[in-house]
Amino acid sequence: MIATKSVTGSFAGIIHGLTTSNLTQELIQRSKRMILDTLGVGLIGTTTEVFHKALQYSKIYSTDISSTVWGHPDLRLPPLYASFVNGVAVHSMDFDDTWHPATHPSGAILPSLIALSETLPSHHKKSGLDFLLAFNVGIEVQGRLMRFSNEASNIPRRFHPPAVVGTMGSAAASSKFLGLDQVQCREALAIAASYSGAPMANAGTQTKPLHIESYNWLLEKQDVAIKRFPAHLGMHWVADAACEVRKHIAGDNEPLVIDNIQKIVLRIPEAKYVSRPLPSSEHEARHSFQFNACTALLDGLVSVQSFSDQNISRPELQKMLSKIEVLHPSDNQPNFEKLYCEVSVTLTNGATFTERCNTFYGHWRKPLSNEDLIRKFRSNALTVLSEDGVDGIVEMVNKLEDLSDFSELCSFLRQRGQAISKQERSS
Repeated sequence: MIATKSVTGSFAGIIHGLTTSNLTQELIQRSKRMILDTLGVGLIGTTTEVFHKALQYSKIYSTDISSTVWGHPDLRLPPLYASFVNGVAVHSMDFDDTWHPATHPSGAILPSLIALSETLPSHHKKSGLDFLLAFNVGIEVQGRLMRFSNEASNIPRRFHPPAVVGTMGSAAASSKFLGLDQVQCREALAIAASYSGAPMANAGTQTKPLHIESYNWLLEKQDVAIKRFPAHLGMHWVADAACEVRKHIAGDNEPLVIDNIQKIVLRIPEAKYVSRPLPSSEHEARHSFQFNACTALLDGLVSVQSFSDQNISRPELQKMLSKIEVLHPSDNQPNFEKLYCEVSVTLTNGATFTERCNTFYGHWRKPLSNEDLIRKFRSNALTVLSEDGVDGIVEMVNKLEDLSDFSELCSFLRQRGQAISKQERSS
């Protein structure tokens, strides 16, 4: 079946026609990794200031139907606002997955679907496969829209993609999950387009490749990158290169002698919003090649704790930042498929050590192992949930395609850790 001329009509036809039989094993496995990772970064994201600001705003609304605020067993919100605050949590630390062309696909989809799953009547519960299909429909629509854009091949300079394609993807996923017919789905996408400001008219001629028979999912061709620490994706290249350089100038358990360093040269792509010589806040540090390179050199790694105010303001880190020189080689483009980062450290004795990272660990060309993905999830989720809650989510996601009622997962999202609850009661 060939898509119709309008973009919303074309997508509505495809969304309506896809069934769980179109899901492949590779697609299911990649989706489950994305879901587990997104739940983890969302749970640790509920500890951030921006999440609590969004939560305070959303508490003023109430309806007869409500959904879970992740990690908060005694707090429920209308589905729209539960989806909103959980979505804010997912992206609050810039710890969520990243795709190519550049966007954060899962954070726009997962909170909405989980919120909706709790609102369905008992006779209309959705299975894990139903959930996986809706999730992948939302991911697919985002990917197709990004590929329509002339700007999307490189890191976008004029807009943040999730605000546009994420809105459309969420509408598509929700339409599929709720079982809307083709006309209702088209109308939902049109409303989403009006909210996102998506330039849909120019994409009309690009929809011919969309067919249902033997459907080829973009996620099968292009996996996502999963971050090891909460910062802009580009920071992972420079951190890995800097960690390799450190091995030449300091032992595994030895402190770095900063006075032995004469200069640090970074060869990075030119992208102004992630080149911040002297970051003074957590947000700026997450978007600073210079900060992440110096942190990796100083500590041997970059972690969640690296972005605390205490670590950002360290005198030794500030001293290292003053030694940095930045170069932008003409062959180093701000493109997540092509960019590289090279770190050179020249010592006071004249010796220079250089390492280059073409593909960091966690990139789709070098994906995290399942063991490391679960380790990341557990580390994030245990900041909020109990051991039983964390173990339950891992088990549920692992067998997601076999669940008869997806909403069972939500009960584990409410199992707050006892230590956290006691701390909150005493504060």
